[in-house]
Amino acid sequence: MLRDAIHEFFSQRAQAYRRRLRELFRVGRTSLVIGLVALASAIALGDFLAALMKGSRIGAIIRESFTIGGWVSMWRPLEIFLYDWWPIRDEARLSDRLAAMPVRIRYLNAKEPDAWRGDWPAVSPRGERSTGEAQPRALNQAS
Repeated sequence: MLRDAIHEFFSQRAQAYRRRLRELFRVGRTSLVIGLVALASAIALGDFLAALMKGSRIGAIIRESFTIGGWVSMWRPLEIFLYDWWPIRDEARLSDRLAAMPVRIRYLNAKEPDAWRGDWPAVSPRGERSTGEAQPRALNQAS
């Protein structure tokens, strides 16, 4: 039962990471469209303003400023698609491996093979508390 709970926990955790990754890519696609529109608009507006101020040094500065601003609008989509998704994918893979790992429960200082019976269940299926026949054991350890 504990083995199944551990496997289920990590399986659900892997699913949560995959949902998070899908959401990140959705935000990335939206940001990419917005960034591309902003970049194209900034370049077009910069060229238009530079053409109005033909040969002026200010016109060239304005055009370059808009070009830089347009590329800055691409910062977040590039960050998402180049860097942000790697750690999430790695966590999902790790959770998948942990969900498939073999689990063995060991009781420290336990001599008898059915040592687990002293701890389980704390409440019987009929809702009665155990009578205290078993004393608390040393710390349980999952390995």
